[in-house]
Amino acid sequence: MRVILKQDVEKVGRKGDVINVADGYGRNCLLPKKLAIEVTASNLKMIEIERTALKKKVEKERLSFRGLIEKLNEVTLSFARRSGEKDMIFGSVSSGDIRDELVKLGFDIDKKKVLLDEPIKRLGNFTVSIKVYQDDRAEVKVVVLKEEAGEEEKGPESGGTKE
Repeated sequence: MRVILKQDVEKVGRKGDVINVADGYGRNCLLPKKLAIEVTASNLKMIEIERTALKKKVEKERLSFRGLIEKLNEVTLSFARRSGEKDMIFGSVSSGDIRDELVKLGFDIDKKKVLLDEPIKRLGNFTVSIKVYQDDRAEVKVVVLKEEAGEEEKGPESGGTKE
């Protein structure tokens, strides 16, 4: 059965795609839930018009996020962590930590958009991707530094800055 998707359907296709699906899946799932419509000449014309309008809208949104991506690409986050042998840190730097620091800098980023496969557990410099818009990504530099002994006791008057 050939159908036109009216919405993005995970693992099936995106809005406006013309796809072949099993007859039962199309009749029993996609059509009743109004996720798709059957392929006809009039439906194809209608979807083509919607597709061009959607492309214009998506391009506008992508351009609006371009500035955010450029700002995020310039960001460097520093984390001071206690470490042991071989530069392994106690604990880790997680996507939540990165998100919290970005929020402090004024960026409204969801934790799920921080693309970190696993938490950072070593000292060093890292590049972390942030999903900004669909396939557009920004790269944030993360520096994990060794926390000096007694740094926790330093107050703001001693000039120690902790990010």
